[in-house]
Amino acid sequence: MANSYLESVRKQFEYYKQLGDKTFSQVGDEQLFWKYNDDSNSIANIVKHLWGNMLSRWTDFMTTDGEKDWRNRDAEFEDSVKTREELTRKWNEGWNCLFAALDSLQEKDLEKIIYIRNQGHTVMEAINRQLAHYPYHVGQIVFLGKMLAENGWDSLSIPKGNSQAYNAEKFSQPKQKGHFTDEYLKDQPGK
Repeated sequence: MANSYLESVRKQFEYYKQLGDKTFSQVGDEQLFWKYNDDSNSIANIVKHLWGNMLSRWTDFMTTDGEKDWRNRDAEFEDSVKTREELTRKWNEGWNCLFAALDSLQEKDLEKIIYIRNQGHTVMEAINRQLAHYPYHVGQIVFLGKMLAENGWDSLSIPKGNSQAYNAEKFSQPKQKGHFTDEYLKDQPGK
């Protein structure tokens, strides 16, 4: 079961990364830095926060606290990312750190205790904690992207008005074992 758990969470994280990637491709450079007001975050701010969190949580995560002393969380929300290229680099660097950490795990590691801000978590609990945190922020990115898309929005899920046709096509096929994200991503526009 543990290996299927690790495979499942990796696919879930890949799915949320892909939602961000597809959002970035639908917005112009200027929109990546747009903020509704001073209390809001831009897509770039959210990416920078995810990057900082991922590097802190997943670097040497089995041996050091997940809140690294070198992390400056408050600076993650400052407007210092200035280009799409820098945003993309940080986005990919954070995800690469996460995936490398996940790929290093074995079943026996899931019950080991690690620490985040000096609070003990099993490795599985720590993974689940981030699997709740990252989609929250990716949802913000998608929401902003949908509002800001200059050339209309290509749905990242079942487009409005297509649920009945989508379900009819799915139910016309034999039942099969599959992973939600595998099947779902395969069926999406742009995939």
